[in-house]
Amino acid sequence: MMQRMTNSSSSPSLLNDSAKQYAGHDPLTSPNSSLFNDFAALTVSQRRKLAKPAFPSFITDLEDRYNTVLTPNPTASEFIPKGGSTSRLSNVSQSSMSAFSQALFSHPSMGSPATAGLAPGMSLSAGSSPLHSPKITPHTSPAPRRRSHTPNPANYMVPTSASASVANAVSQPPSTGQVIQKETVGGTTYFYTDTTPAPLTGMVFPNYHIYHPAAPHVAYMQPKANAPSFFMADELRQELINRHLITMAQIDQADIPAVPAEVDSYHSLFPLEPLPPPNRIQKTSNFGYITSCYKAVNSKDDLPYCLRRIHGFRLVNTKCMVLVDMWKKIQHSNIVTLREVFTTKAFGEHSLVFAYDFHAGGETMMSRHFNDPSADAYFTKRKWGQHDGPLPRQHAGLLPESLIWAYIVQLSSALRTIHTAGLACRVMDPTKILVTGKTRLRVNCVGIFDVLTFDNSQNNPLALMAQFQQADLISLGKVVLALACNSLSGIQRENLQKAMELVTINYSSDLKNLILYLLTDQNRLRSVNDIMPMIGARFYTQLDAAQMRNDVIEEDLAKEVQNGRLFRLLAKLGTINERPEFQKDPTWSETGDRYLLKLFRDHLFHQVTEAGTPWIDLSHIISCLNKLDAGVPEKISLISRDEKSVLVVTYSDLKRCFENTFQELIAAANGQL
Repeated sequence: MMQRMTNSSSSPSLLNDSAKQYAGHDPLTSPNSSLFNDFAALTVSQRRKLAKPAFPSFITDLEDRYNTVLTPNPTASEFIPKGGSTSRLSNVSQSSMSAFSQALFSHPSMGSPATAGLAPGMSLSAGSSPLHSPKITPHTSPAPRRRSHTPNPANYMVPTSASASVANAVSQPPSTGQVIQKETVGGTTYFYTDTTPAPLTGMVFPNYHIYHPAAPHVAYMQPKANAPSFFMADELRQELINRHLITMAQIDQADIPAVPAEVDSYHSLFPLEPLPPPNRIQKTSNFGYITSCYKAVNSKDDLPYCLRRIHGFRLVNTKCMVLVDMWKKIQHSNIVTLREVFTTKAFGEHSLVFAYDFHAGGETMMSRHFNDPSADAYFTKRKWGQHDGPLPRQHAGLLPESLIWAYIVQLSSALRTIHTAGLACRVMDPTKILVTGKTRLRVNCVGIFDVLTFDNSQNNPLALMAQFQQADLISLGKVVLALACNSLSGIQRENLQKAMELVTINYSSDLKNLILYLLTDQNRLRSVNDIMPMIGARFYTQLDAAQMRNDVIEEDLAKEVQNGRLFRLLAKLGTINERPEFQKDPTWSETGDRYLLKLFRDHLFHQVTEAGTPWIDLSHIISCLNKLDAGVPEKISLISRDEKSVLVVTYSDLKRCFENTFQELIAAANGQL
């Protein structure tokens, strides 16, 4: 029953789900793991001419263990003593080498040869010589075939022998769960260890798939509804749906003829902000040029990107592409990555286009926090300088300090990465900072200033980066001060004193000191690393919040894993039920195994109450599908629609009928029937 349970796991493909078993990945026995790569680099040379097995090469007779010379693995140099040589390794005592091997490979499947039992009539010295064995295991060798089976969950529950001493390991009797097996394929004899240990006494796994309850650290994280849910949280689902809608949004080309159908290798352009009027003369305050933003799909990889167009800009010199290449290499969670820069005439004039990653549902910090006109009224309503007036209440109309520190951590992390790469952000502005979700920030439009203000007369394009980096810190201080005041009026020169008094009254001294450090001129060059002591332990608070968010999302994702498995099961069932004709047999779906599956479909979806009304119970559908997928021996009564026939079958019988029927459809679809 355990084997049926593990083999019923569905593969990602609908067509291949029943065609082959799920290939589980064991991090220890996988051929791509570093463990096996390290062993493949080890060569075993014998001082006595004895026939040795071809596979695996690390199994040797106990009588030869003192005559084995190990060549160091070039890929595992961290285990080789510094300044050592190959000859030194040959002098290592066998006891120390055994202890090293025992500690490194403590998993039961990688046990020492002394603890492995031999099958009757087997000898380790049998088989062909390693000198004539193929360097690459043939695809027909037993090792890949054994690894293609679904791993038994009981394998990971068996205690290892890592804690046992090496001396006792040799004297222990052969393990009953590990037996040396022999198989000859293509004239080559392979020896392998059966690494399927017996489960612990009393260990029982469920023989069906179930929806496990939420983990305690997630269940008690926030108040939730009493009724359990089989699906992800409504808030997360709505957020994902909104992102999908924005990603797939298109425009009617006839209604907006100003947007071209294609620009370079991009198509399906969709404006992300109101388009400027054709006769607009004034330029933006950020870049000094008229700009517009579009979502577009790249025809090369079919992925959505954000195109930032600089109107009327003609690129004269391509030396600035050195800086663009530097920006392309920066990958950071709080920076919108620049992908490419190109010129085009598709808009009817010379334009420079910057292509960035597209983050659906993002909004600027300006629209999120500084679009409320009442915020300025709160900032100016108190008569500053008169101490007899009422003091503002803690956070009355202001942002929580925890949110401001969350923004500081993310923005300083982005600046730290940019400055380390030898570049400067130069767009630390609320209109160029994207906010996705609740508190996730990304710095947008990086690299645009470097291209627009590139000086061809300078030999070193990075000569002024140190000054620009100092300007980044001042801009960061202005953003933090505006957030603390919840108003852009606070960063104006005439209001700085009032703004700092507001920060002193409502926030901690660390936040005040950070703003003063960023906005005050210093006698030395400042670094973004200097503000880390001011952030202090709040960094761990943000890290903890991010990991808690990750736990919640993983818990919701675990529900969708089971939902996807049941969907594949229903998709297969739908291809069988009520098929009009198959292989010129119009009654195919009404006879044989297909008739049982039809009655099972009625048992799932078409039951009625005593009053004749439809009986709809999601838990009944999920429970029956899980039992079918696992093939449990539980019996079920299937009643025909005319109620003249009652068939009593088990879920294991239904699973056999289900798999055989679907394999018949697959064979016919592939032209094998």
